[in-house]
Amino acid sequence: MIRITPRIAIEESEIEERFIRASGPGGQNVNKLASAVQLRFDAAHSPSLPDEVRARLIRLAGKRVNAAGVLVIEARRYRTQARNRADALDRLAKLIRSASERPRPRRQTKPGAASKERRLEAKRQRARIKRTRAPVSDSEG
Repeated sequence: MIRITPRIAIEESEIEERFIRASGPGGQNVNKLASAVQLRFDAAHSPSLPDEVRARLIRLAGKRVNAAGVLVIEARRYRTQARNRADALDRLAKLIRSASERPRPRRQTKPGAASKERRLEAKRQRARIKRTRAPVSDSEG
């Protein structure tokens, strides 16, 4: 059982890990050992997540969620399998934690009098600059 928040915990059986060869640092072992981890979590069908958290998680994860609703996290930052595994689990937990926070509703506001005046003054200034660029008429002459 992996505790994410006080109310959300995920069973370890819901997480699938595959170890793959990592590019990058690793010295002579980089082509011999599978130190990178590919963590798969079925976000769309997980019984551990409330519906609203599931929807926010899928939206937050973006391209990391495939068409079947499976969240895929690849960790290859470290040279050892254990550290990459811990990194992937930590990133999953952070993502679920941020999805569990309900966003504050946006309250529409109207622009204040001072900001309206600043905007209009900036427009007047811009118009003056453009007027000075205009070609001089030939009517004088």
